Amino acid sequence: MLLLWVSLVAVSALAVQAPGAGEQRRGAAKAPNVVLVVSDSFDGRLTFHPGSQVVKLPFINFMKARGTSFLNAYTNSPICCPSRAAMWSGLFTHLTESWNNFKGLDPNYTTWMDVMERHGYRTQKFGKLDYTSGHHSISNRVEAWTRDVAFLLRQEGRPMVNLIHNRTKVRVMERDWQNTDKAINWLRKEAINYTEPFVLYLGLNLPHPYPSPSSGENFGSSTFHTSLYWLRKVSRDAIKVPKWSPLSEMHPVDYYSSYTKNCTGRFTEKEIKNIRAFYYAMCAETDAMLGEIILALHQLDLLQKTIVIYSSDHGELAMEHRQFYKMSMYEASAHVPLLMMGPGIKVDLQVSNVVSLVDIYPTMLDIAGIPLSQNLSGYSLLPLSSETFKNEHKVKNLHPPWILSEFHGCNVNASTYMLRTNHWKYIAYSDGASVLPQLFDLSSDPDELTNVAVKFPEITYSLDQKLRSIINYPKVSASVHQYNKEQFIKWKQSIGQNYSNIIANLRWHQDWQKEPKKYESAIDQWLKMHMNPRAV
Repeated sequence: MLLLWVSLVAVSALAVQAPGAGEQRRGAAKAPNVVLVVSDSFDGRLTFHPGSQVVKLPFINFMKARGTSFLNAYTNSPICCPSRAAMWSGLFTHLTESWNNFKGLDPNYTTWMDVMERHGYRTQKFGKLDYTSGHHSISNRVEAWTRDVAFLLRQEGRPMVNLIHNRTKVRVMERDWQNTDKAINWLRKEAINYTEPFVLYLGLNLPHPYPSPSSGENFGSSTFHTSLYWLRKVSRDAIKVPKWSPLSEMHPVDYYSSYTKNCTGRFTEKEIKNIRAFYYAMCAETDAMLGEIILALHQLDLLQKTIVIYSSDHGELAMEHRQFYKMSMYEASAHVPLLMMGPGIKVDLQVSNVVSLVDIYPTMLDIAGIPLSQNLSGYSLLPLSSETFKNEHKVKNLHPPWILSEFHGCNVNASTYMLRTNHWKYIAYSDGASVLPQLFDLSSDPDELTNVAVKFPEITYSLDQKLRSIINYPKVSASVHQYNKEQFIKWKQSIGQNYSNIIANLRWHQDWQKEPKKYESAIDQWLKMHMNPRAV
């Protein structure tokens, strides 16, 4: 790693030039290469102050200094598959109908990479993709389908930490490192010889918590797993222990999420700090993999010809709001990193405009000089980051002053919609009437502890009207409810009377096995209510 750090110093001395200044549109032959690195569960707030003080992230800092960082970038759905479906399609979740972690895009869907390949780009992808349907467990499906059932079941064991015995081990997440090595070997052996521009995608699983043991007392939990090598990159004194609302005062959807994640019990301050420290250490390992890609581009003299983009599918709550994992519109879960550097990208620029992952699709095409489709939900980020755009007033009007995020999956018992504007975050649920909304002023309440929806009724109403103009969310919620019942019935019929035994061995095992008849009855009542006859 010493060699890696020496190389970083060498790379830092480079000036990333902007060839072809003033050239807003480029043919594929003149277009730059593009490398997109997307990790999993990376809290975007760590890429800027004060989060950046908690853990050493040298390569993210390098990208910030040599390029443009977006301070308010968000996922369009805070869970893996729907988020990535939005990123690869350029469409909001309700348009792709990626309702849960099992349902994403059709395998033959035309992505931005497919379009770039048709326009002359050489393409390659390694690692985690997870934007098409069918890649997640039966637990993910059943838990999402039955979230409207009138029961409360713990779906996860308590989050835990695990420090490996090898104190100096660097390559803790071996699979991610292997995919990083594959990407670097492809750059060295193939991409370096191309006369056409290339686009490379690398998907990392870190810093997503590791799967739990398949048996034993920690079955069903998720593990924050690292080595002492990476923990030393974390400043424990800077770790903030999040403030929690009393259980009795939690928003009902938040309480449901906390309970199903098995987080309503007692946690010591040491436990919370450990979970957060281990998570930050996993972020440091992620940063090192990003660094290996940057260093390889530098060593191959490709860095000045390549636009590098780093982002994540969503964040990680890491015990904020009495939760871990994602599936929430709170900042830790929904705020993602988004950094760009390379030819034509402004240096040391921080963009405060709200943007989201659907913007990656049009940005990729814009980089390649490919005309943009009119039916995309996203907008190119080049006007906000490119040196060729000089008119600040014009730039501000090239992206709407809001972003939309929505969630319809497990661990949340109502479809959730988030509208983020300048300093306001508005969160609506279900049909907009049966569950109270939330409103947070992020300028005065960055930790989102005070719901001011009732205090500011005019703002709440105005943002709700704006949200409804973007998406008819009561109608979407009703469609998801219907879909969930239809899918559950099909699954139940496909396995016959054994369905309860199968559920009893999913992540609900600790509750379901105690009173299976009680929960079977609740499911029967749910299926009888408001059921469309065609689905039965």
